[in-house]
Amino acid sequence: MTIVSYLNRAFNGFSSSSKLLVVFSLSGGGLLGYSETQPNGPTPTSNIEHERLTNKKKVVVLGTGWASTSFLKDLDISSYDVQVVSPRNYFAFTPLLPSVTCGTVEARSIVEPVRNIIKKKNGEIQFWEAECTKIDAANKKVLCRSVINSNLVGKEEFSLDYDYLVVATGAEVNTFNTPGVTEYCHFLKEVEDAQKIRRSVIDCFEKAILPELTEEERRINLHFVIVGGGPTGVEFAAELHDFVHEDLVKLYPMVKDLVRISVIQSGDHILNTYDSRISTFAEQKFARDGIDVHTGCRVLGVSDKEVNVKVKSSGENVSMPHGMVVWSTGVSTRPIVKDFMDQIGQGNRKILATDEWLRVKGCENVYAIGDCATIDQRKVMEDIGAIFNAADTDKSGTLTVEEFQDIIDDILMRYPQVELHLQSKRLSNVTDLLNDTDGNVRKEVDIEGFKLALSEVDSQMKSLPATAQVAAQQGTYLSNCFNKRELAKITPEGPRRFKGTGRHGFCPFRYKHFGQFAPLGGEQAAAELPGDWVSVGRSTQWLWYSVYASKQVSWRTRVLVVSDWTRRFIFGRDSSRI
Repeated sequence: MTIVSYLNRAFNGFSSSSKLLVVFSLSGGGLLGYSETQPNGPTPTSNIEHERLTNKKKVVVLGTGWASTSFLKDLDISSYDVQVVSPRNYFAFTPLLPSVTCGTVEARSIVEPVRNIIKKKNGEIQFWEAECTKIDAANKKVLCRSVINSNLVGKEEFSLDYDYLVVATGAEVNTFNTPGVTEYCHFLKEVEDAQKIRRSVIDCFEKAILPELTEEERRINLHFVIVGGGPTGVEFAAELHDFVHEDLVKLYPMVKDLVRISVIQSGDHILNTYDSRISTFAEQKFARDGIDVHTGCRVLGVSDKEVNVKVKSSGENVSMPHGMVVWSTGVSTRPIVKDFMDQIGQGNRKILATDEWLRVKGCENVYAIGDCATIDQRKVMEDIGAIFNAADTDKSGTLTVEEFQDIIDDILMRYPQVELHLQSKRLSNVTDLLNDTDGNVRKEVDIEGFKLALSEVDSQMKSLPATAQVAAQQGTYLSNCFNKRELAKITPEGPRRFKGTGRHGFCPFRYKHFGQFAPLGGEQAAAELPGDWVSVGRSTQWLWYSVYASKQVSWRTRVLVVSDWTRRFIFGRDSSRI
């Protein structure tokens, strides 16, 4: 019997479509390869695989930002047929966009192709580079259109059916309908925006040094106005200041004394969402650096030559000539999401509302995460009667401390504002809420006393900020819910249902704040850390470097970003207009 025929007989019972055997000869180092291909007919295994794929639930994800990328990275796709639709075929590390505007970091260093991310899922996630034009909630499908503008053949529009839809389209810049903003201002929301700003900065300097310009014309061309004193506006102002004084003044020494940077803020302080100590430090540093900060000012309109501002304190209208304006004043809902809101009865809201499980209110099997939505947290007072009845196990009409303790964990899990209220009142125990107005312990309370005890709890409800940190945590949370969906039907892990029976399948989403940074230029930064800690100075800047490097989505971008920082330290920033 030959070796080949023997092996053929030995492996005859195997149902795989092809067989491969590699035999090494120890004495001569030889190699024998054996392969046999089976007929292409259906097998029991292939039928099972086809049935498994057919039974998969269809999940469509809109967007490739922080929320959707976190969702896709952690999703177990063994039970889902996942399709991703986005006009961007990459994920961008948006916190570093201000660094891209001045060449501190290159644009390609902060982006990771989506296909690099989804290929880790063995190709089972499909990506379509297209824009969602409409969400058809009634028929559970999304209408899409290709964003590839070329003469390539084929249809541009298509539709996708879904069992579950995850809306993570992000938001767009909020112009507050201010005249001239769309036409004459730069935004800083996308990678393309940062690249445009970088070219415009160089254009302003190149224009300013042309011959036969008056000094006033040079000053106007070199006046950079940033509207918005939030994290993005402040960081861009700091980056621009460093770019000018560390690099551009060496290349354009004849205009180094004509550059001016102004920040316009409608509130009383810049970085007003941060700790007041950070706001004060930032304003003092900007004053030392020569950056003009105009607080209490509202922009009335923007033209190609001027920014018209109203000073709230005096009521005076002031015109600021400019060379370039960057608008960074918050976000608003995209038209596609607004149309979806009109369909499901949320047309009177400014932003799409979800419940605490990130499920869109009024629409089954649709979830929204990231900047495009906000969590509509249920109030304790809306369920106060049901909570009291659930705790009053002996139906006596009064609630004892022991009965209240039995449902404390469920209350804290279901209503996060209760814990915030305890912290604000510096109460160590939830049962302290039942004490009377003098702080004396009460053994039991009736329904009216219970309402009075929890009457101030809902005042601690706050909307989550539209940040990358929130979006990433929401994506991770939602993927965990999808992964445990079937298990939760058998063993729910959420709080009890005060109105109804049983328990919720999952714990509600709970945001955990890990702090926030504010780079202020000159190798100095400020940080607001958990536990009411505030850190400022050069050491905080190095902490910022380490955190942002570690948060990169891949080792490729991590190496590129660190190498860009190193290049900038050694050679300075690149001023080429590319």
